[in-house]
Amino acid sequence: MSNISAQLVKDLRERSGAGMMECKKALVENNGDIEIAMEWLRKSGLAKADKKASRIAAEGRIVTAQAPGKAVLVEINCETDFVGKDASFLKFTDTVADVALNSGAADIDALKAAAYPGASNVEEAAKVLIATIGEKIDVRRMAVIKNDGVIGSYTHGGRIGVLVALKGGSEELAKGIAMHVAAMNPAYVRAEDVPAEFLAKEKDIALSQMSDKEKAKPAEILEKIVAGKVHKIIAEVTLLGQPYVLDTNTTVADALKKEGADVISVARLAVGEGIEKVQEDYLAEVAKAMQV
Repeated sequence: MSNISAQLVKDLRERSGAGMMECKKALVENNGDIEIAMEWLRKSGLAKADKKASRIAAEGRIVTAQAPGKAVLVEINCETDFVGKDASFLKFTDTVADVALNSGAADIDALKAAAYPGASNVEEAAKVLIATIGEKIDVRRMAVIKNDGVIGSYTHGGRIGVLVALKGGSEELAKGIAMHVAAMNPAYVRAEDVPAEFLAKEKDIALSQMSDKEKAKPAEILEKIVAGKVHKIIAEVTLLGQPYVLDTNTTVADALKKEGADVISVARLAVGEGIEKVQEDYLAEVAKAMQV
């Protein structure tokens, strides 16, 4: 049977999470019966799991797990937002977060090799999931923070995850600052963390933006004007210099000072950072594929 409609392929794609051409083949092989095609995809999925490694997986979820003195973030990617909401994918990501917390894994390679319930390790469990949902699954990145004091964690819609370790302060403050980092994504924690090259570049930019009249001022005054502009930029790109999102009348530094606290470390992961996503019209792509 070759008369398979684009809509039928789309329906099977949404139900199974499998690739478009795989869905078309499954329907052709099974005379357009979507239920039998679903079973066919499940049976044939495992053999094809490794072939999905070259696909782009830029969707997914950031998960976190925490215990006294330690917290982890893990980014786990899939190919589509549809699969990112699938119950089996959500269960897998939650379990990986627990494994990351309890296994002692310090990096992503160690996490992939760590024991996973019902499978030899996390990497093998991912392959089993690929067989079920038909998409590339990539346990891509992780971050670990350890602290004898407070650790605040925050995830925003499963798309952004943040951990903040404080010296002093409260859990409420740590979570608030984690929320701030999620929203504002500061490049640096404090002014002294800003590289000298960055400062030099900003100083050159400030000078180039000044009028001839300003540039004609005495050197010491000119230096103060430039320093003021650079100081403002530093405040904008540092966590401690930014207005606190939960109270914009104060800075993060002042919010910390109020509780006698300081930031020890920060970790932030966002789904798909650094991955080049392919933008495509899905329905047009299905229709085009049907002509092959």
